[in-house]
Amino acid sequence: MRIVLMWVGKTRDRRLAALVDEYLERARRMARIEVVTLRDRGGAATSKGEPLVLEREADAMLESLEDGDFVVLCDETGTQLRSVDFAGIISERQTRSTRRMVFVIGGYLGVSARIRERADQSLALSRMTFTHEMARVLLAEQLYRALTILSGSPYQK
Repeated sequence: MRIVLMWVGKTRDRRLAALVDEYLERARRMARIEVVTLRDRGGAATSKGEPLVLEREADAMLESLEDGDFVVLCDETGTQLRSVDFAGIISERQTRSTRRMVFVIGGYLGVSARIRERADQSLALSRMTFTHEMARVLLAEQLYRALTILSGSPYQK
């Protein structure tokens, strides 16, 4: 199974980018992981009041998804899990022979309703709100931790 991390815009803070890179380098020793960075689209509003940027980003996200992808939206309204439960979701997808498990983090405005509808699961990284760049670090760290748990290696509690 391939794990795909999909997000909008580059991580501008070099320190956060370095942390993401560090955790993904470790995680790639245990799984096939790729990062899809979509272009930040700027922001006019639609007639519905939802920023046009969300719709443009949704178009790019949906275009990047493949049939059969299991999509996990990282969103503050999602389900909170313990790390071992998060590892269990990854294990279940591996058992079901899911070809690609795609984790989506929206841009600074969040994501369009179309992405929420497409998601197979919604996951909250915390009850607290973080910047989308900080969410990338948290996701990369939890992914590394989950893969460590699944491999039977000791992990820090």
